Amino acid sequence: MGGGSVVGATVAESGREPGLVAGLTFKALTALACLLIVAMVAVILGNIALHGAGTISLGFLLRAPEAGMREGGIFPAIVGTFALVLMMTIAVIPLGVATAVYMHEYAPSDSRALKFVRLAIQNLAGVPAIVFGLFGLGFFVEFVGRGIDKVAFGGELNYGQPAIIWAALTMALLTLPTVVVASEEALRAIPQSYREAAFAAGATRWQVVRKIVLPQAIGGILTGGILAVSRGAGEVAPVMFTGAAYFLPYLPTRLNDQFMELGYHVYVMTTQSPDVEDTKPVLYATVLVLLALTFMLNFTAILIRSRIRRRKIAGR
Repeated sequence: MGGGSVVGATVAESGREPGLVAGLTFKALTALACLLIVAMVAVILGNIALHGAGTISLGFLLRAPEAGMREGGIFPAIVGTFALVLMMTIAVIPLGVATAVYMHEYAPSDSRALKFVRLAIQNLAGVPAIVFGLFGLGFFVEFVGRGIDKVAFGGELNYGQPAIIWAALTMALLTLPTVVVASEEALRAIPQSYREAAFAAGATRWQVVRKIVLPQAIGGILTGGILAVSRGAGEVAPVMFTGAAYFLPYLPTRLNDQFMELGYHVYVMTTQSPDVEDTKPVLYATVLVLLALTFMLNFTAILIRSRIRRRKIAGR
């Protein structure tokens, strides 16, 4: 019997060894994949910083473009990008959160309307960005804007032209699926027992959503907002038809003003410059500023999310 036990232990150990080797191999491959991703990001950021850091100065950040955009600065593009992202966020987060709340808290799970909404969000997420730009031009600019001009301004051209408001609304549609999906996942993570306890205490569904569910899900909702900001700050195709201008030495002050945008500014200098080599320093510096602005917006949103989470934990 003792010999049989030794043989059984030996067989078990030999059977365990292939599983151990496979596990270590998989762990090594996943670590290598992570390392490759980090390395690619480091190479891209390092290349941009290497070629663009020398051009960035206070004058570059605070002056308007000059000499065919080969000199001067990019201040109008910085302000335009920030205003676009801010207006887009104001438009997309309430709409996205309201959609997610309806889908998860109000609509029956077997509802045809719910299935239709999910299908619409999935299709919206797969639409190319250039199509959003064409839609924004046709719907917001030509239909809504021209309609406002006919009703409110007697046909005078005010809103029936590319403008920052139409670019922001187009970007809001582009990023809407991201906010909806992230918000719904945040709502799904709230334990059902919280809702049942509130209902048992006599709360209405709206009171449960407003006082129990949304405060608990605010971290995930802000995560969706962060992802939307990241995408919105770097997209070019939707704004080039709906509001971005090739060159404007002034800042947008009204909703129907056109604006400069960092991503479109990079596109213009890359494709329209007669001497790309001459504009390379400005081009790299603009890309570096765009990345820095995107990181700053993301970091601000992350700080807000962390502060809300700390308050929630302290309140408990």
